[in-house]
Amino acid sequence: MKPGRIVMLVLGTLAALMGLGLLIGAGFVGWVNFQQRDNGYLTTPTERYDVATRAITSPGLDILVDEELPDVLPADSAGRLLLRGTAASGKQIFIGIGPQDDVARYLDNVRHSEITKLDSYPFRVEYREVPGSAEPAAPGAQPFWSTSAQGTGTQQIEWDLRSGRWAVVVMNADGAAPVSVDLQAGVRSDLLWPVFIGLLIGGIALLAVGVPLIVAGAAGLGRHGPPPHYPAAGHMEPAGMPGGPEAPAPGAAAPYAATPYPTAPYPTAAAAVPPAGGRTPLPTDPQPSDTSRYPVRLNGYLDPGLSRGMWLIKWFLAIPHYIVLFFLWFAFFVTTIVAGFAILFTGRYPRSLFNFNVGVLRWNWRVAFYAYAAIGTDRYPPFTLARTDYPADFDVEYPEQLSRGLVLIKWWLLALPQLLIVSAFSGAASTWGSRRTWVDGRWVDGTWVDGTWVGYQGGGGISLIGLLVVVAGFSLLFTGRFGRRLFDLLIGLNRWTHRVIAYVALMRDEYPPFRLDMGPMDPADAPPAGYLPPPVPASQTGMPPATPESPRTEPPRTEPPAEPPRTEPPGEPRQP
Repeated sequence: MKPGRIVMLVLGTLAALMGLGLLIGAGFVGWVNFQQRDNGYLTTPTERYDVATRAITSPGLDILVDEELPDVLPADSAGRLLLRGTAASGKQIFIGIGPQDDVARYLDNVRHSEITKLDSYPFRVEYREVPGSAEPAAPGAQPFWSTSAQGTGTQQIEWDLRSGRWAVVVMNADGAAPVSVDLQAGVRSDLLWPVFIGLLIGGIALLAVGVPLIVAGAAGLGRHGPPPHYPAAGHMEPAGMPGGPEAPAPGAAAPYAATPYPTAPYPTAAAAVPPAGGRTPLPTDPQPSDTSRYPVRLNGYLDPGLSRGMWLIKWFLAIPHYIVLFFLWFAFFVTTIVAGFAILFTGRYPRSLFNFNVGVLRWNWRVAFYAYAAIGTDRYPPFTLARTDYPADFDVEYPEQLSRGLVLIKWWLLALPQLLIVSAFSGAASTWGSRRTWVDGRWVDGTWVDGTWVGYQGGGGISLIGLLVVVAGFSLLFTGRFGRRLFDLLIGLNRWTHRVIAYVALMRDEYPPFRLDMGPMDPADAPPAGYLPPPVPASQTGMPPATPESPRTEPPRTEPPAEPPRTEPPGEPRQP
């Protein structure tokens, strides 16, 4: 791979990710600013605060300590705090905000409760009780409050945020105990609009830089990659490599090297009379046909010498690949969108982007085959987008023309049935249900109560592929064997999944078949007529090796003695 193109891809991905982060932040800030329309506040639900002491105090509000707000910002623009409360007992209530030092002197030796922990969803408050025996003076008569309100019914204060250390105090107006009050807090800021504009502009600018870098890097990697290679029809050698005039030149990249992976443990019958010395095909043998071939090809061949315990750490060994795939998948997402617009206006998938996206899927399949989706080999995956001799391979036939109209609906509407099936394979489906939460000494189902969500919904998906891999892994760990049928099923599930991914990624217009093509070799790559793979070793079938029969010896055949010639007496006529 070209180093310059890789650098472009990495830098473009980082810029685009930062741009997306800024846009997400802009969306959140914009939503918050919209909630403040008509001089409104972002408010919390009203909650009950009960203490047996004389006052409730908040943790310190440290705002720009030892600093001042910039002169360019008005004092009332940085933020504004709202506190609204009602005494539960109908008494007069006092709410005030004052300097921490003055509040500490006022409550010195006064029994009060300081809030140490406050959770909003679900609401839960914890206090630290400060002992004392003194009776405080009426809070409303104190001169140090920055803002305060007292009286019966609902009392409300609004306070502009200022630099310094502050404290919030809630008491009965006469300073008596206990204190029981329903409180609500709110905040607003006029700085949200300029922050929204800044985040929006920054996000768009970074995307404008990152996306072209990603496309240029991906196109360069796809342009310089080797063209797809498909085995040509004709006689094949027993190792699984094409033979004859169609064999690749020495040193050329081929789908699979001359290794025992392709077909040794997996016999595939021929469609015609095999070469001399081979077995005559049976009518029940699978026959390659055009109807069983889909232009998305996935292959994976089981390594016969798998380690018993290495599968336990393969996911860790593959961490470098995960890091690379993070960048590749982000680039895949961007290039797929760009290719979608190209198909919409030209009817063609840009060849360089197509090669790059196929390479990403190929890389991902090799890592999945090694680490978590099949654990079919101990050979470490190569760091390349191109086809290699690795025992797992993926390819898609390039379409010369694609439908302009299908590009708008096939990736979501038409693919929906397939996506539902694949989600069950991969664990992407989630089971949603109401979760119960312990609140105020009882279990509460997830619901909205007075504007507060109590409990939550959620669940975890079950991956069929992951479950089968775990079963295969433990079988390998304790018996040293990887069940052939289980491996075939895993490859079939992954093959179905990758066909759907290629279809959703706009690579083909042909709808993926609702068919589980099991086995290591894709039907589109079935051996040509006349090829007979090697017999299945006894170690793969579980059957005892066949004992060669000794040649049968037969006793020499003796001919019966010849009858003597018959002589007739003279004078007697010959009987007819």
